[in-house]
Amino acid sequence: MLLDKPTETAERRVPLYRRPGFLRALSPLVLLLVWQLASTSGWIPPRKLPAPSAVLDAGLETYRSGQLTEALLVSGQRALYGFALGAVLALVLGVLAGLSKIGEYAVDPQLQMIRTIPLFGLIPLFIIWFGIGEEPKVYLIALGVFFPLYLNTFAGIRQLDPKLLELGSALHLGLAERLRLLVLPGALPQILVGARQSLGIAWLSLIVAEQINASAGLGFVVNNAREFLRTDIVVFGLVVYSLLGLLTDSIVRLLERRALRWRPTVNR
Repeated sequence: MLLDKPTETAERRVPLYRRPGFLRALSPLVLLLVWQLASTSGWIPPRKLPAPSAVLDAGLETYRSGQLTEALLVSGQRALYGFALGAVLALVLGVLAGLSKIGEYAVDPQLQMIRTIPLFGLIPLFIIWFGIGEEPKVYLIALGVFFPLYLNTFAGIRQLDPKLLELGSALHLGLAERLRLLVLPGALPQILVGARQSLGIAWLSLIVAEQINASAGLGFVVNNAREFLRTDIVVFGLVVYSLLGLLTDSIVRLLERRALRWRPTVNR
């Protein structure tokens, strides 16, 4: 705790225009300004791409009608269930394949074959198997989440220092203790990278999954707006998807900073 105070004090002394948060927000703000100017000057046809101000008005309209809150709850639930299912399977199978050659030979070849199948090409098969309810949507998200986290977990374990595993043997640690004290902490940086990638794919998969006969959620709002040629609401829905992805990525980045404070590069 004492080591963190000088760092926090130094961060407070940094001018606003040099802080990472301000610099990261600068380019999106410039892009919005250019977009607004191009739309208001007529360079971009409003029916093709409405101005940010029109998209904001559409968002306020959707919010006041109550559609936005309901859609966020439904879509968030789908993304959460899909991510949880895919992440648990990825961690279990990644650890199994990473810890032993037998596990790798038993698990990895089949998974690499499935990984080469286009995710969105599985939609017709998922509909045949699971119908048009919530199951195919959740399973499609879980499948998209699975592979980045599995590959990073597997790579993180295989890149561990062999001396760590020798230490576990020397201390006569059981399998559960090795996983908790040595393997997972050592592979955690790579696992968190996989988690960030998986969260991004979770929202991409959600966009496609909600095209499967959705009667609620952000996908339903976007599809309904498309039928009535409400491009402003369609763009607003896509912006909401991107903001949700940015929010979840920021949460993982915060967890990364806290969990990996021992790494000097994390706080740069």
